[in-house]
Amino acid sequence: MSKRTAAKHKIDRRMGENLWGRPKSPVNRREYGPGEHGQRRKAKLSDFGIQLRAKQKLKGYYGDLTEKQFRRIFSDAERQRGDTGENLVGLLERRLDAVVYRAKLVPTIFASRQFVNHGHILVNGKSVNIPSYRVNEGDTIEIIEKSKQLPLVIEAVSLPERDVPDYLDVNHGKLQAKFVRVPSLDEIPYAVVMEPNLVVEFYAKN
Repeated sequence: MSKRTAAKHKIDRRMGENLWGRPKSPVNRREYGPGEHGQRRKAKLSDFGIQLRAKQKLKGYYGDLTEKQFRRIFSDAERQRGDTGENLVGLLERRLDAVVYRAKLVPTIFASRQFVNHGHILVNGKSVNIPSYRVNEGDTIEIIEKSKQLPLVIEAVSLPERDVPDYLDVNHGKLQAKFVRVPSLDEIPYAVVMEPNLVVEFYAKN
């Protein structure tokens, strides 16, 4: 098992939820956390614990972002007009690795980060290899020609358990996607309930 595969399985078990809705998630078989103490009875979480867990779920979902990365995105969300929680998920969905994953050009968010890093993606015809690159409305994202027959791309396009959301216009024949608009929370196809409002409360108190 690769480190990345092990990482996403560990995140699922740590959270006790199938974050990405994958058929092979270990949580489908056992809902307790990893390690020798994973089966201990869960204590009732404090308000702080509930808020921290909401933050960890959101961070984990987007490829287990570091605290520094996540805090920077949150700070950007605070500076925008409107609801900070909505702004936060909107900025997370604008990450290039998230767009490539949402468009079903790769099978997992972890594969997407690596895929972008290795130079397989063009944005508006120009090579971009930074997973955190922020996509704008109207931007076109596509796989470079020589990478279109890679096995993980073929696997991703055929995945039955994921649908492409309406805020992306995807042509799987050309392996191309257009970022139509920044989504609201209720448009984002999370497999579990995400609570960005609790993340806002967490940072307000800590």
